[in-house]
Amino acid sequence: MIVYSATKEQFQIDVLSNDIENIILDAFKKATGGHKVGAAEIRSWANSLQHMERVLATDEIAKDSGVAIEYHIPRSSKRIDFIITGRDGECQESVVLIELKQWQTAGITELDAVVTTFVGKGERELTHPSYQAWSYKRLLEDYNATVEEDAIQLHPCAYLHNYAPDEVIRNDRYAEHIERAPLFLKPDALKLRGYIGERIKHGDDSRIMTRIEHGRIRPSKGLADHIAGMLSGNAEFVMIDDQKVAYQHALRLAMLATPSHKKVLIIQGGPGTGKSVLAINLLVELTSKREHNALYVTRNSAPRLVYEAKLAGTMRKNRIAGLFSGSGSFHALERSAYDTLIVDEAHRLNLKSGMFKHLGENQVMEIINASNCAIFFLDEDQRVTLEDIGDMNQIRTFANAAGAEVTELQLESQFRCNGSDGYLAWLDNMLQVRETANTDLTDLEYDFKVFDDPEALHDFIKYKNEEKNKARIVAGYCWEWVSKNNPEKKDIHIGEYAATWNLNEHGQAWIIQKNSVSEVGCIHTCQGLEIDYVGVIVGPDLIVRDGKVVTDPSKRARGDKSVFGWKKRSRENPIATAIQTDLIIKNTYRTLMTRGQKGCYVYFTDSETRDYFKSRLSIKNQST
Repeated sequence: MIVYSATKEQFQIDVLSNDIENIILDAFKKATGGHKVGAAEIRSWANSLQHMERVLATDEIAKDSGVAIEYHIPRSSKRIDFIITGRDGECQESVVLIELKQWQTAGITELDAVVTTFVGKGERELTHPSYQAWSYKRLLEDYNATVEEDAIQLHPCAYLHNYAPDEVIRNDRYAEHIERAPLFLKPDALKLRGYIGERIKHGDDSRIMTRIEHGRIRPSKGLADHIAGMLSGNAEFVMIDDQKVAYQHALRLAMLATPSHKKVLIIQGGPGTGKSVLAINLLVELTSKREHNALYVTRNSAPRLVYEAKLAGTMRKNRIAGLFSGSGSFHALERSAYDTLIVDEAHRLNLKSGMFKHLGENQVMEIINASNCAIFFLDEDQRVTLEDIGDMNQIRTFANAAGAEVTELQLESQFRCNGSDGYLAWLDNMLQVRETANTDLTDLEYDFKVFDDPEALHDFIKYKNEEKNKARIVAGYCWEWVSKNNPEKKDIHIGEYAATWNLNEHGQAWIIQKNSVSEVGCIHTCQGLEIDYVGVIVGPDLIVRDGKVVTDPSKRARGDKSVFGWKKRSRENPIATAIQTDLIIKNTYRTLMTRGQKGCYVYFTDSETRDYFKSRLSIKNQST
């Protein structure tokens, strides 16, 4: 979708009318069916477009070159601010993509391509404008058939017309991104004019943006070839048994689905049944070989970031990122914008989207609406926050409302916990999630130990990590994240033991960072991921009294959003809230204690709880 399209000459006339912001506003409302626009964005049009008119006021840039404003990139909710089209000195079709910013200051961060700046009512972390412009170019190159087939040259750049040069925005740590997408600041209007003039020497006589706008959305051949090679020989992504069966069913449904004949596939599976392995294989097959407009979706960014890193190989990780998405962007998309959406960890979907949970209506409904085929992988026993809504009934209800055909499959093959369903049954029995016949660990091929000291537990995990860098320690979120504002401080204090949450430096991808074994992860950064050995610190939110497991949401850290609002809910509906928070806390520890494929080692902050678990161990699983 293009909000505004004209020749350079007409654009200049519209700006000189001193009403360009309202011209764009009227065009935006017409293009979006009356969607509202905030006052700040309208002001930005008035300001930024005046600057662009002055840049273009030269005969160096053909008057019949094309101007497009607010181009909505398919497959996303993103828009390119300003585009100029025409032909270069060799008559090759050429497009200049300009990211416009009204920033005046910025701050450096330790994160790649990320800066801080004041937006709205506070300071936020945002991508560097050069990276942003370059990433939009990549999306068009990788997924727009017209750009690839017609060899249209794309030239990204960023123009911060209010920003005086400093040592921040052009800091050396951003040099790679600026090289790929030049950065123009307040005194650089003539430089930007020259940059455009070199690339748009002749007018647009072939309606370039119209062709791009109506071009087929599919992975480019180059991207497809790279993706296809990613899984070759990669043992982490080999499918077996019922995974292969589910894979073939999913492919068949994806190929049959159309906007008028939607398909919904629900694939259930417990921890380690290979849901994510199957999801990644589907993404690669559909994207690289079936030319499908497909996307891997999770609400939690941890699996996305880790799989991006694992798939990187010969291809830049940030290019692969275009294959992965959060779950909160589909409310802004038109019906059937994607051929297939592959939703991993679907039990973690939320009702509404956005930072303030104010966007959209229901993520399940929006995913089904935005795709021809929606594939949901879920384990209802891994819902770990009050906001989690993904369940079978929700999916069935919205699928039926959309007129979609629903297929349901179950995964059984067990990879985690040494392939032991018995361990999972024992754990459910111990946590009193459900009653099972597995009352001890006798005859189970899984290494489970209870430690009496958290320091000893952490040391043991470091020792286990020396082999393959696949051992980590995690904990219930019962300690405040004080190191966020004071890196010198420790977050978790238990007697003489002190440790730091791994939520800052590595964030959601902490589990694959070698030095992260020294820190502690939590449910928000490890769900959907697996390692060989896991150490778990069980906090005071789960204790055992007289043989009964007792949970207490008040023992969670104030910053833990998983039980946010439980006090208000308790006043309104105390019985239902107590049942819900009890299940969330038990599910949290069930999830943490099933991350390890070969072993789980646990420290309980409560002594009676330690004794309770010790009493149910087999002889070979003695406590330490």
